[in-house]
Formats: sequence, structure tokens, C-alpha cells
Amino acid sequence: MILKLLVHKNKFFIFFLFFFSIIVNKHFADIGVFPLDSFLHFDNGYRILNGEIPFSDFWIVSGLTNNYIQAIFFKIFGVNWNSYVLHASLINSLITLSTFFVLKNFKLETNYCFFYSLLFSLLAYPSSGTPFVDHHSAFFSLLGFYSLLMAINNHKKIYWVLMPVLMGLAFFSKQVPAAYAILSLTFILILYSYQNKTIDYLKYSLIGSFLFIFFILILGRLQEININSFFDQYIFYSQTVGSDRFKNFDFTFRGVIDHFKFIYIASVPLIYVIFIKIFKDKKYFKTERFYISLSILLFTICLILHQLLTKNQTFVFFVIPLLTAFSHIGIKNTQLKNKNYITLIIILFCVFATAKYHLSYNEKRKFHELANVNLELSTSANKIHNKLNGLNWISPEFGKNSLEEIDYVNQIQSYIKKDKRKKMVLTHYSFFSAILGEKLFSPSFAYTLDGTTHPIKGNQYATKYKQLIIDIIKKNNIKAIYIAGPLENKHIYYFFNKNCFNEVPIFEYLTIYELNNCKEINS
Repeated sequence: MILKLLVHKNKFFIFFLFFFSIIVNKHFADIGVFPLDSFLHFDNGYRILNGEIPFSDFWIVSGLTNNYIQAIFFKIFGVNWNSYVLHASLINSLITLSTFFVLKNFKLETNYCFFYSLLFSLLAYPSSGTPFVDHHSAFFSLLGFYSLLMAINNHKKIYWVLMPVLMGLAFFSKQVPAAYAILSLTFILILYSYQNKTIDYLKYSLIGSFLFIFFILILGRLQEININSFFDQYIFYSQTVGSDRFKNFDFTFRGVIDHFKFIYIASVPLIYVIFIKIFKDKKYFKTERFYISLSILLFTICLILHQLLTKNQTFVFFVIPLLTAFSHIGIKNTQLKNKNYITLIIILFCVFATAKYHLSYNEKRKFHELANVNLELSTSANKIHNKLNGLNWISPEFGKNSLEEIDYVNQIQSYIKKDKRKKMVLTHYSFFSAILGEKLFSPSFAYTLDGTTHPIKGNQYATKYKQLIIDIIKKNNIKAIYIAGPLENKHIYYFFNKNCFNEVPIFEYLTIYELNNCKEINS
């Protein structure tokens, strides 16, 4: 009877976590937009679905995994906002259920597994709501670490094989934090193999690595992706962006210590357990428990390092329920007299920290720069197109008047639709191609002016980016280039002479550059 109740409770918890993770992410995804980030994979998924090829048809520095998954979602569920958000929501569900099963595998009581997983789901994908490169990279990296933990704890070969596959998906979501996670996992793998005096773990991990590389090579061959373009864009150019950020890193107490203080506090019990275990048993360094705790701490360091160097909005507070859960497990396995009180403090702290970041990053949509915006002033995005139905539109730049932004977005859309020429559209609003069902040939997977999405003037890869633009114009017989939205209109002149275009201002947020007989392009 008791066993049946436990089985039913487990099923209920799994069922609840699955749907709650989807619903909570959908709820917050529908509230407001930061156009560049919110639609990062909307047009790109549509472009891949319709046969456009990354690296050849557009410059791309991150998000391959995201874009191909999104193309699949559009294929199955249709090209619309809800299928776009479902992508992120199911990732949120996947990572939440994985957390639940991993915690159960470490013999944490089912109620606590449910509790920590539930709080995890609140802080995981809902901070963004929509598919985003940093989130995908972090979560696939975490799945890679989970695979490592399960491999160590259960001694099953499949987890060693699966680990590099998951890390590969993380890297092709975004190079960092995946690269930091890969280095950390490699370090643990080598050290663990050395301690156990076996190369089996390395052997099975190499098998997984070769399987993933083989899959990528086959996909690249089928897509006819140029290997040189891949390395130029995804590896070498991306390194120039990363090195610039590393050079400009500024250590401050506020940025490095205070901002992540609750993560550091959450890790204290776990670190304390490690120290008392070492003090009592000098061979603790060789135990599986040590490597498991070390893995969780290294993953946390990878996330913090990533946030410090990228200087993007913070999204890594989901690690707090994870740290507190493993702290709970660690305390439970000690002989401390007051461990019940310590566990209670850990639980209360987790609730407090989760509530704090849920209110600021989810409820206030801080990740999308909407913390100071009155979200009640939003307007249904179906006023732009019914494919965006479900989204309540309001953005940081037009926080006081969402209708004004919708009006000029519709004006842009109208001009693009009426112009029957082959045209290239450069914009922060990466959804025009998908909602109009038309190829608009943007030369970059996203469009910014700071050099993070494509080379700008002065970068060593600017010449290759310019050549890509020329190739796109020639191959597709482009007659006009649209610059739409709050972008610097003169940006096009970084690459081409003014004589190449007839500049036609339409209104404040739309300028058309009609191509003349340009030697730079026609030569």
C-alpha cells in the first residue's frame, strides 16, 4: 500500500513539474519584449526551415542549436509566437525534470526533490521566456554535468557517452559558458580517471565525442556548409569578441561579490561539508562524493565567470536551488548534531532567494530591461500580425506608449510587403521574414551596432563580412536595402561607398538604400 502511494506521488510530482514548467515559462514569455533578444531565433528558425544555410546565407556567431531546434518546432507546430515560446518552455520542463530525477538518484526525499525542482523551474527559463543563446548553452551544459554526476554515482557507460553530446549541443548554442563547462568537465574526467586508475571513462567519453562530431560533419555536409566560413564566423571571429570583453573586464566589489552574494551563500554549506569530510578522512579526495560536490561548485563558477565577462543581464540565479539541494544532501550525510536545524535554514534561505529573484527577474521582466516599465501598458501583438498572437507587446524603448511602437512596426511591415523587389532588411525586429512569409536576406543572424553579432569597421573580419553581403546581393539580385527600427542609418556606409546607394528616408525609423551601379558590388 505504501509503495503504491509512493509510486502515485512520484507520478503526480512528475506530471505537475512537467506542466508547471511549461505554463510558468509561457506566462512570463508573453509579457513584454526586448526586440533584439526576444526574437533572436524567430526569423532564423524560419530561414533554416525554408532552406537558408547558416554561414553561407547569413553570418552567425552563436545559436546554431537553438535555430535548428526552432526550425523543427515551426515545422511541427506552425510559424507563430506560441510555437516559438513552446521551444523554451519544453527546455524549461526538460531541465526541471532532469533536476528532479538527479536529486532522487542521490537519495534525497521525494518531497524535497519536488520542492527544489519546483523552485528551480521558476528561476530557469522564465527570466527570458523565449529561446536565448545563453540559457540554452547553460542548460545543455548543466545536462552535461548531470550526466557526469549520474556516471559517477551509477557507474553506467551510457552517461559517459552522453556527456560530450550534451556539451556539444551547449557549445553550438553558445560558445560560453559551454567552453568553461567543457574545460571543467575535462579536468574532473581526467582527475577521476587517474584516481580510479582506468581509462574506461575517457574511452567512453571519446566515443560520445566522435559520435557528436560525426553527426555535425554529416549535418554540415547535407547543408553544404563551408568549413572555412564556419571557423571564420563561429570560432575565430567569436574569439575576437570574447578577447575584447576580457580586456575590458573591470573588477569591482559590487560586480563580482555583492551581485552574486546569494549564490555564494548557497554554496557555503556544500563547501563546509567538503572541509569537514576532508578533516575527518584524508582519503575523501578519492571518493565519489567529493567529485560530485566539486562538479556542482565548478559549474557554478563557470556560470559566474560567464556573467562577469559577458556583462549581459544576469540569468544564473537558477543555480541557487541546485546548490541548496546538494547542500541539503551533503548535510544529511553528515553526523552533525544540529543538521535538522541547518537543513531548515537551507530550505528557508532557498525560498527567500527564489522569491527575491522571481519578483525582480520574472515579475518585473528585468532580463529584458523592463524593470522600470509599466507592464500594464502593453498591447496585444496581434495588432502587428496574428502570428504574434499571445504576446503582450511593450518594450523598454517605448515603455510609455506601446501603440506608438506597434504603429511604426506596422508601417515598416507595410512598406516591406508592398515593395515587390528583392530586398535586404537590417533590423532589430527579427520577425518580418516569418510573419510576411518572405525571404528578406539579412546578412547577419541578428543585427547590432556594437560588433557582437557581426564584424564592424576596424575588425579584422570586416572584409569577410563585407564579401558575404556582396555575395548575398549578387546571388539574390537584391535591389534595395532597408534599415528599419532604431538603428544608425549610416551604418551601411561603414562597408560601402555612398555612391553605391540612392538613400530614400521614409520616416524616422525606416530608410531605404536603393542600389546604384556600384563597382564595389558588381566587380
